[in-house]
Amino acid sequence: MGSTLLNILIPALISFAVGIIITPVVTHFLYKFKVWKKQGGKLALGGREAVEFNRLKGDEETKTPRMGGIVIWGSVLLTLLITTFISTLFPGTSLAEFDYLSRSQTLIPVVMLIAGALIGFLNDFYDVTHGGKGLRLSVRLLIVTILSGYVGWWFFHKLGVTGVNIPFDGTLELGFLIIPFFILLTLTLYASGIIDGIDGLSGGVFAAIFTAYAGIAVIQSQFQLAVFCATVVGGIMAFLWFNVPPARFWMTETGSMALTLSLAAVVFMTDKLGDGNGIALLLIVGLPLVVTVASSVIQVIYRKMTGEKLFRIAPLHHHFEAIGWPSTKVTMRYWIISIFCAVIGVIIANVA
Repeated sequence: MGSTLLNILIPALISFAVGIIITPVVTHFLYKFKVWKKQGGKLALGGREAVEFNRLKGDEETKTPRMGGIVIWGSVLLTLLITTFISTLFPGTSLAEFDYLSRSQTLIPVVMLIAGALIGFLNDFYDVTHGGKGLRLSVRLLIVTILSGYVGWWFFHKLGVTGVNIPFDGTLELGFLIIPFFILLTLTLYASGIIDGIDGLSGGVFAAIFTAYAGIAVIQSQFQLAVFCATVVGGIMAFLWFNVPPARFWMTETGSMALTLSLAAVVFMTDKLGDGNGIALLLIVGLPLVVTVASSVIQVIYRKMTGEKLFRIAPLHHHFEAIGWPSTKVTMRYWIISIFCAVIGVIIANVA
């Protein structure tokens, strides 16, 4: 077990080191090409001005570079190349064990990470170059639906996944409906990317979640998947090093989309395929993400039903800012909750 944990920890440390090294280069280009909105503010759903958001965040959008998520997925992919090169150079040795790219465990999460990074990058590019108007939400949702539909089909047709494990209560068989279920899960996680709204917030939350799933993968003896999750954590921590207040850059879509889409794959990999409860555990491990999406949905429904707002602003973390909480307090409390949820999730995974 000691050597296994070392094989998981070392790629994570490499990813962190790579992130720290490439950040000055990334930062140089982000500032050189002025990768930020030229006009702050946004519109709420329905075309109205998002008054509370613009009051809280409008000015910051014209000062802080976007696309900081490059540091995260760049660190992960460079680490993957490094470990693959080392294992190829020294086959049959202990160094070969650091290669964590495998068809059975990590290929799908890596593909989802790359796809999310590229789609998000394209959105961020248009956001910066077209007056704050990135790819239309309908277009992004369509792309995510098609991508997740194909991956869902792969889980069903190629890997034989037909059900979802229920903790302490067997399996809920879905048959081919596992495909739309995976699409729904991916879209929901993608929507949770709006948690990237306060300096340091999303980085800390995602770091806790991926750490928990690394632990869950270890419990299931999916060690290569655990290495992938740990490597993602290393990249996030490098990003977080520069994203704590005042942030040098923001994650934006290229980061949040890469993380949420790859997380959807990881969650599925740690369910039926890992003889575990990865999907059900997301409700605990990913509670901050669940609350983020739920608060936005509730806000829309409540406003349509009553004509009033339930929260000063949605999602919930911005509501706390609007009622006077310092952004650092919101971030720290979300981190604390995320750590608790991650620990509880791993404990349940170990006994369920």
